[in-house]
Amino acid sequence: MTAAGVPNPRTTRQGDQAINPLGGRPVKVPYASWFLRSSVLLPLLVASAFLLTWDGIVRLSGSELFPKPLDVWWGLGELVKKGLLLKYVVASLFRVTWGFTLAVLVGVPFGLLLGWSRYAQEAFNPLIQAFRPISPIAWIPLAILWFGISDAAPIFLIFLASVFPILVSSAAAVKSVPTVYLRVAQNFGLTRSQLVWRVILPATLPQILTGLRITLGVAWLVVVAAEMIAVNSGLGYLIIDARNAGKRYDLVVAGMVVIGLIGWLLDLLMRLAERFQALKWAYGIRHE
Repeated sequence: MTAAGVPNPRTTRQGDQAINPLGGRPVKVPYASWFLRSSVLLPLLVASAFLLTWDGIVRLSGSELFPKPLDVWWGLGELVKKGLLLKYVVASLFRVTWGFTLAVLVGVPFGLLLGWSRYAQEAFNPLIQAFRPISPIAWIPLAILWFGISDAAPIFLIFLASVFPILVSSAAAVKSVPTVYLRVAQNFGLTRSQLVWRVILPATLPQILTGLRITLGVAWLVVVAAEMIAVNSGLGYLIIDARNAGKRYDLVVAGMVVIGLIGWLLDLLMRLAERFQALKWAYGIRHE
């Protein structure tokens, strides 16, 4: 409270600013810096503790094969100097982009059809459920037989790994559309195409996007596994080649670190897409 009995605008904080009870623009709040926020400080503390524990365990074990964190750092530097890191990252992202995009183009429309049409579901669902449990890794021999050692083989595997989850999530999204939406659309005289574009698609988009976020993580896992066998480039190939060529486990772990960081960035991009204003209405909780 101020001397005049007016609430102090600094007492009600919202992020970097305070809500001004007298109206007008928010008031800047001079409190802890960006670095000291829990969303930044806590992950840094956990990561530091993890690295120190990792280093300590390796030193105590006396292992000469498993690298220490500093060895992995120098390994990353070696890959950057040779130009291999960027080359392999681009190769892996290229394959994921094509495989995942093809799965979205096929899976989303077909999934919407399965969710909307009972006859389509009855016709195709048994076949889909028969193929869906087959691991994409089991398709590697056939992918190499059909496409050879080329980009087409991992792209095909990524497509298979992605299309079935997208199909299922899209069909489930249509079935979860509240019936009241459809009745209101009928009362307003919307045509079938208008119903799809103005009601079905906006209502299902948030759930479809959540399915895409999960599927993208699966696609990134599959490309790494496929690159260990079906191609001679990419992050998966980097790991298997480093193990075979002189047991360079510093490069093996360096490749694993890069895979984890890129996977985290891909998930972050999908989470940012969920924050679009057109999608916020579908989420009952605030995304942090």
